[in-house]
Amino acid sequence: MLERLPERVRTPAVARAVTSPSAVLLAGAGMSVAILAGVPLVAAAAVGALAWGARVAMAVPRSPRAERIDPFTVGEPWRHFVTDAIQARAEFERTVSRARPGPLRDRLVQLGLRLDDGVRECWRIARQGDVLQAALGQLDIGRVRQDLAQVQSELARCPAGERVSLERAEAAVRSQLASAERIEKVSRDAGTRLRVLNAQMDEAVARAVELSVTAADGSDLSPLSADVESLVGELESLRLALEETASAADRSR
Repeated sequence: MLERLPERVRTPAVARAVTSPSAVLLAGAGMSVAILAGVPLVAAAAVGALAWGARVAMAVPRSPRAERIDPFTVGEPWRHFVTDAIQARAEFERTVSRARPGPLRDRLVQLGLRLDDGVRECWRIARQGDVLQAALGQLDIGRVRQDLAQVQSELARCPAGERVSLERAEAAVRSQLASAERIEKVSRDAGTRLRVLNAQMDEAVARAVELSVTAADGSDLSPLSADVESLVGELESLRLALEETASAADRSR
């Protein structure tokens, strides 16, 4: 029985549900109610089978919900990057809808799935970038620099025998400033890199629009598919680097 089910639902939970006492009882109860209601035996058996199937269906793993992308939950410039990626994907979708059914359209549909991945990566990058900006706001890099300048000024006027505590304070503030500057650099570099990758996504969509009317068959999309794969890979790498930096920022707070 289990062998006839699709591969994705062949889980231990489903296997247990197939022969579980509750499934058997539900099937029997369904048949009994149907028979008492005057339903023919064959139909009553079908009712029992439906009750059993409902119990098994409850054990089938549900598909994960699609990640909700909301550009307005992050600040600028990240909001702009996400909005731009969504608009590029929408333009690509319009291109697919205009293409005639056939191998070329099938390839465009497959390419659209990878662009979806790219948009999701862009969204995740934007969220991490927003987290880094929040961390920078908490660290208040300007205030930290002022604190360092003040400690250094006090050190310059302090007698040699009284410098130990001030030197420790200076080291602590320098360390805090170094952390803030690293986060600032990562955030700035990520924004610059994401701007470039967004431009590449726009370019890929423009090429797809052109190829949708000029390509002879789906094979003409191979170079574009390779470029999109590379683009999504770079977005993923950038997102992982930002997540690592964001985690380090959390630990330092």
